[in-house]
Amino acid sequence: MLNRRLLLAFALLSAGMATASAHPHVFVDAREEIVFDATGKMTAIRHSWQFDEAFTAFAVQGLDANGDGKLSDDELQPLAKVNVDSLKEYRYFTNLKVGDKHVPVNFPSEYWLDFHGGRLTLFYTLPIRTPIAPGPHATLEVFDPEYFVAFSFVKNHEITLNGAPAGCKATVRPPHELDDATMAQLAAIPADQHDLPQELADAASSLSTLITIGCS
Repeated sequence: MLNRRLLLAFALLSAGMATASAHPHVFVDAREEIVFDATGKMTAIRHSWQFDEAFTAFAVQGLDANGDGKLSDDELQPLAKVNVDSLKEYRYFTNLKVGDKHVPVNFPSEYWLDFHGGRLTLFYTLPIRTPIAPGPHATLEVFDPEYFVAFSFVKNHEITLNGAPAGCKATVRPPHELDDATMAQLAAIPADQHDLPQELADAASSLSTLITIGCS
């Protein structure tokens, strides 16, 4: 499994956090957008992932190459490239299904890092390999199965359907709550242990938010 974890500088993250305890280690506030074409087919998934303040402060160390006290697009772009390159092997933590069939995506068509509210935010667009209509039941999950990264969704802004036909709508099922004992077990997993025990992996999977898209 991934031994240079998300999301910005894998070598730095490993070196700086390998001795830390507790899963998760990175917290992301996510917004998702599904883009439709004129025929009602889904063509792309747009991600907006905003990292927590502590990880932001850690990740930007040493990035101000010209010493002007600001991080330019040029200084941030190589890190954005590291992100999308490294996430490819793990399907970008993105699972889109139509019915029971997984929908494959291509490498991001655009990606960049920016600051919002003092927190580093990754924006990127995943083209759907073959545009497909959601039909009555499509689902989207954005989730790290190892729970190294915890994804939360911005309430009332979890999902946008861009260009969707009038009969399409999205519903959001929030994650289940785990008991204190299971959460304590997850918190005890060190950063350098990348595979969760099966029983904890099963428990962590219930922490994902499920977005359902249907078109009548």
